[in-house]
Amino acid sequence: MTVLAGTDRPQAAQQDRPIDVPLLDVRGLRVHIGTAARPVRPVDGVGFSIAAGETFALLGESGCGKSMTALALLRLLPDAGRIVGGEVRFAGDELLARSEAGMREVRGGRIAMIFQEPSTSLNPVMTVMTQIGEVLARHRGLRGAAARAEAQRLLDAVGIPDAGRRLDDYPFQFSGGMKQRVMIAMALAGEPELLIADEPTTALDVTIQAQVLDLLARLQAERGMGMLLITHDLGVVARMAQRIGVMYAGELVETGAREDFFRAPLHPYSRKLFAALPTDAQRGRPLAALGGHVPPLDQVFSGCRFAGRCPEVFDRCHHEAPAWQAVGEQAVRCHLYAQDHAEGRTTAVAAPVAVAADARSGARTVPLLDVRDLQVHFPVRKGLLRREVARVRAVDGVSLVLAPGRTLALVGESGCGKTTAGKAILQLVTPTGGEVYLDGTLLAGLSRPALRALRRDFQMVFQDPFASLNPRMRVGEIIEEGMLALGVEPDPLKRAGRIDALLARVGLTPEMKLRYPHEFSGGQRQRIAIARALAVRPKLIVCDEPTSALDVSVQAQILNLMRELQAEFDLAYLFITHNIGVVSWLADEIAVMYLGRIVEQGPVGKVLASPAHPYTRALLAAVPDIGRETAAHAGGAAGAARPVVAGDLPSPLAPPAGCHFHPRCERATDICRAQYPAVTDLRGGRSVRCHWPA
Repeated sequence: MTVLAGTDRPQAAQQDRPIDVPLLDVRGLRVHIGTAARPVRPVDGVGFSIAAGETFALLGESGCGKSMTALALLRLLPDAGRIVGGEVRFAGDELLARSEAGMREVRGGRIAMIFQEPSTSLNPVMTVMTQIGEVLARHRGLRGAAARAEAQRLLDAVGIPDAGRRLDDYPFQFSGGMKQRVMIAMALAGEPELLIADEPTTALDVTIQAQVLDLLARLQAERGMGMLLITHDLGVVARMAQRIGVMYAGELVETGAREDFFRAPLHPYSRKLFAALPTDAQRGRPLAALGGHVPPLDQVFSGCRFAGRCPEVFDRCHHEAPAWQAVGEQAVRCHLYAQDHAEGRTTAVAAPVAVAADARSGARTVPLLDVRDLQVHFPVRKGLLRREVARVRAVDGVSLVLAPGRTLALVGESGCGKTTAGKAILQLVTPTGGEVYLDGTLLAGLSRPALRALRRDFQMVFQDPFASLNPRMRVGEIIEEGMLALGVEPDPLKRAGRIDALLARVGLTPEMKLRYPHEFSGGQRQRIAIARALAVRPKLIVCDEPTSALDVSVQAQILNLMRELQAEFDLAYLFITHNIGVVSWLADEIAVMYLGRIVEQGPVGKVLASPAHPYTRALLAAVPDIGRETAAHAGGAAGAARPVVAGDLPSPLAPPAGCHFHPRCERATDICRAQYPAVTDLRGGRSVRCHWPA
């Protein structure tokens, strides 16, 4: 295999095409942003092709240029961005030669795009009908009754119930999964030949993610669309893609078919992405986190762009850019596979050091955290007198026990009450009922000074550190704020020394305390949030989805840090998440929450190995598993026998009678519809609320 002259794309990308001319053919695409004197090069010679009906996945970290590549294809670059080279041929038509008016005929019609965050992509002051109607009028000439009928058909096709009525709703009246479905309906309204999906499931729960992925796969098969899937989730790639391109620092570094890529990833960067995945098999060992960050793209690279982070780097990597090399049907941009280096090469990846599983604290007679029948109900008031007409039962009888040095994972879909439960435990939300004991002290009824004195014992790390860090305060001031408020370390010099030590402990430098939050990456901001929580020497940290928005490599760094800090300070974590891989690696116990109640809990290994509740089984089945997906595709049965839970979480304002899960449960019987199940104790310290446990 050779590289096509001038295309910067491996020849393998042109083989085994269903048609002679690919639907999309990108060659040597280059994008500059900023001044001509020192431009940023987010896309620097990218080339790939996509056939009709094929899914090509673009994989890599944030900042490597994936989304900018997609925007360049549609010529939707920011004001300071410009395409400085390359070709983009769509069905044989050169898009870069089209006028802006000509591109408007393509965008939304022949090529459609689904953006990562539907909340910011949908107009909040326009109804769904108006927004879909714009596409139908622009690209298909449909208006009036014909447009409404077609919009209703599109919402039906993407699985939105009562589509005719919901056409007149606004985006804020839809859940996150429903908004993503509306985005898909809008994208399909123009009957596109190519669909660009930019991280379409990143912010979704595993159950909604599974529904959206199944929907995209079904619609693609029905319409014969090509798809460019942009993601950093290897499980999603294994489930959806036929071919894969790995992107790093503005260029592709590896391409190949799904089966070849998952059997034997070639580039050291690709292998590091796999090693960073948290799995049950790696439990007790640190994750092979990829150190450092994507290098700044405003420089001219003389060697390999990955050299500064590569465990197999040698002298040639620093001064000579690697060319494409053929390895079977795969292609890789790496000197390790060059003819003069391939023979006798060795891998320099160090094996992770094992951490003794029993190094963490066991249970005590008095648990650190003891939650008994916790309830949080929010009144719904209407009318001139603001009378209470209903109650939202966000948390409806939750009981948990957590020992020092242990991790309890609280899992479930968005809207089930996980975050509200965590805030109520910390008394950030006033509980309606129940009891919360911290180290034997009942928190309810404490005076404000007494509760304030205890606050140093429990802290919270939020999902979005950018929203939880004050943008007007320097990092040092953010960390110091809690110490001052709670009277920790009154001496200014010692306090400054502790801030420096905390920054160093979470992998930052003391000099960074003078910077503002916007000057840091997402992973660095999460480290700052952890340092702020540690500053007051807590015993318990409630972690609310602290890694959900992070790339797999940055996630591995944060998880390793949390495990190290737990062992060092004997911390207890209440870890709120929907990432089952993280749960299996980090947690000791797991509690599965559904519509305000715990439906199953116990030791994490036993619950994940043999779930007793149908909802727990559905959660596990919805997680894209690399081994399961590749085996299914190899057998020609992709997605077969996947018991994905249907529909969305019911409203806690009016929960279903009987077992709350029965409308979505395939095993529901008459008793499930009439009576909420009592707790059933199982072997090995497990419990479940189900009339028919497995």
